[in-house]
Amino acid sequence: MAASGRYRALEQAGLLHSAPEAVVGEPFRSHPEFFASFDKVQVKYEMLRAHVVDGESATAAAGSHGYSRASFYLVQAAFERSGMVGLLDERPGRRGPVKLSAGVLAFLQARHRERPGASGAELASELEAALGVRLHRRTVEKALGGRG
Repeated sequence: MAASGRYRALEQAGLLHSAPEAVVGEPFRSHPEFFASFDKVQVKYEMLRAHVVDGESATAAAGSHGYSRASFYLVQAAFERSGMVGLLDERPGRRGPVKLSAGVLAFLQARHRERPGASGAELASELEAALGVRLHRRTVEKALGGRG
């Protein structure tokens, strides 16, 4: 893949290093045709390799790859936990409704079967009265597949 194609693909995937100019590790200087300082995953991997294989301190490896020492340890832990997949950034934010547990969903589905014409707001009100869990009407409607 040409460098510009690689850059575009990484940009679309949200995998561009935020400070490519700060990457001064040896491979990136001596072989820029392969080692791309804009490739966040490659930079993270090479940072870990510099520490483990080349014996650089965590501080030195992080600094020469545009990361802080604290970030180095987060990257290292993610790599140890998940391998190469750990080098991909996680999506920020929550991973879905926090209060929509299996029990809450079962309650809503049962009420919806009993009263298929009830609105999301009515079901949310019944949920709060019965279980003490407050949900927005749209959360209820989405949980029931858009019905409500």
